Amino acid sequence: MTTPGAHPARRVTTIADVAEAAEVSRQTVSNTLNAPHRVRPDTLARVNAAIERLGYRPDQSARSLRTGERRTIGYLAPVDDPFDPNPLMAGFLEALVDAAGAVGHHVLLLRAAAGEQDVRAVIDGVVAARQVDGLVLADVLPDDPRAAHAARVGIPFAAFGRTGPGLPQHWADIDNAAATAEVARHLAARGHRRVAFVGAATALPWLAARREGFHREAARLGLSLAPTAPAGGLRALLRDPDRPTALAADNDLAALDIYEAARAEGLQVGRDLAVTGFHDTPLARHLHPPLTSLRLPLRTIATTVVARLLAQLRPDGPAGAEGVELPAELVVRESSAGAAPGSRG
Repeated sequence: MTTPGAHPARRVTTIADVAEAAEVSRQTVSNTLNAPHRVRPDTLARVNAAIERLGYRPDQSARSLRTGERRTIGYLAPVDDPFDPNPLMAGFLEALVDAAGAVGHHVLLLRAAAGEQDVRAVIDGVVAARQVDGLVLADVLPDDPRAAHAARVGIPFAAFGRTGPGLPQHWADIDNAAATAEVARHLAARGHRRVAFVGAATALPWLAARREGFHREAARLGLSLAPTAPAGGLRALLRDPDRPTALAADNDLAALDIYEAARAEGLQVGRDLAVTGFHDTPLARHLHPPLTSLRLPLRTIATTVVARLLAQLRPDGPAGAEGVELPAELVVRESSAGAAPGSRG
């Protein structure tokens, strides 16, 4: 007897329902969900359309028992300061959760204190407990202990950032040199002939690539490069009668330092001086004037990294792989929109 006003229980859609609707076997539906590379494109599209139309959701708990997969990705996050967080890594984490969720996976956030021993303990712990199917790493260095130990114990991993020689190359990253070369072309197109690149004195490979890419393209375009570390710092550089009319920074915070130095010297960014940044953090949109900056395709990077990780879980997954370079997007705003002082545009 049904209670007045009560709704009858909704029947759960099964894999057999999807197979019938798509006019395929249940095995084909299973392959569509778990090994789409085995399914012909037209069949794959038909099955996915039936899944979407019927609202079918696989029983992940049953699947985990059957396959041994946890449908969980461990994100071994880089060490960060909660009082001065890295906005780029925060954005990547958001994109990673979305990318994993789109393919039916959860993300387990892991953190190891600085030091190889702590990294080993965290990785060994999740491997022993079989908590995750694989790891995602970010902010990776060529000699990164996380990548080295993950490879040593045999847990699949993929990385945002380039792993070193001798390690698995399941990574995605931006082409830093190509990104700053685009900045040099942007500034040259606006009439700037005396330029400078401003960045931290560090051996970090991505920062070195940004500097090299800018300098190489500026030289190719015939631009004059001003010294970037004169005695007295940025203010001395801007006070020089032969000062550059455009400065490219290797990150948005360095661009903020240029804004402050320009203000102190009575120069207006966007009128007397062009400035560009890197990362397109929220800061860029709120500076006065708003900052031209290079935006990283975090969602594409996250989707690529997840796909490269999950490909390793398939029986016929890639035996070897090469890293993937993705382009950054130059977002042009008022800080560099004008022509160089004294130019004709």
